[in-house]
Amino acid sequence: MKLYHHPLSGHSHRARLFVSLLGLPHELVEVDLKSGAHKKPEFLKLNPFGQVPVLEDGDTVIADSNAILVYLAKKATRTDWLPEDAKGSAAVQRWLSVAAGEVAYGPAAARLITVFGAKYNPEEVIARAHALLRNLESQLTDHNWLAGHTPTIADVAIYSYVARAPEGNVDLSTYPAVNAFLRRIEALPGFVPFVQTPVGLAA
Repeated sequence: MKLYHHPLSGHSHRARLFVSLLGLPHELVEVDLKSGAHKKPEFLKLNPFGQVPVLEDGDTVIADSNAILVYLAKKATRTDWLPEDAKGSAAVQRWLSVAAGEVAYGPAAARLITVFGAKYNPEEVIARAHALLRNLESQLTDHNWLAGHTPTIADVAIYSYVARAPEGNVDLSTYPAVNAFLRRIEALPGFVPFVQTPVGLAA
């Protein structure tokens, strides 16, 4: 099993974190985004969208970080991480959608400005980040995990960009429940950290 990734990509960390939490043997293959390796023909055969991460498992190729989480949970038959019942799976899917929406356009976008030099409006994306964080704080005030009584791939999907939100000038200090949630993820066996990037250092 190969995981094509970049160490500064939150989407990549999302996949790398889960494969490690599951304890699955895998090979990490770093994709040089700065040189444009993700847009070259050999990589585009794996993912025509030219994005990391990509999981290659024998003849099976899975692109998109959330799809990788689903694939790995199903492959490992880990219904604790991805419930099979209608209510449980819907609860997880709700947060996967948040990861692809509000997280991507909030804290992830804010971080893209400072780390990769993306041309977003800082005030706009930081405001979106805080709107997301307020909702997370509300959800996590009375719950340890987002989609159930134990951690699921919903928590993995949300973690990486929220943990590194301060790199995008998004202050987490007023969200105690969110911070406690991040520490719970970091205490899980098999946790691997998301590399911290000095602000202003583009990949």
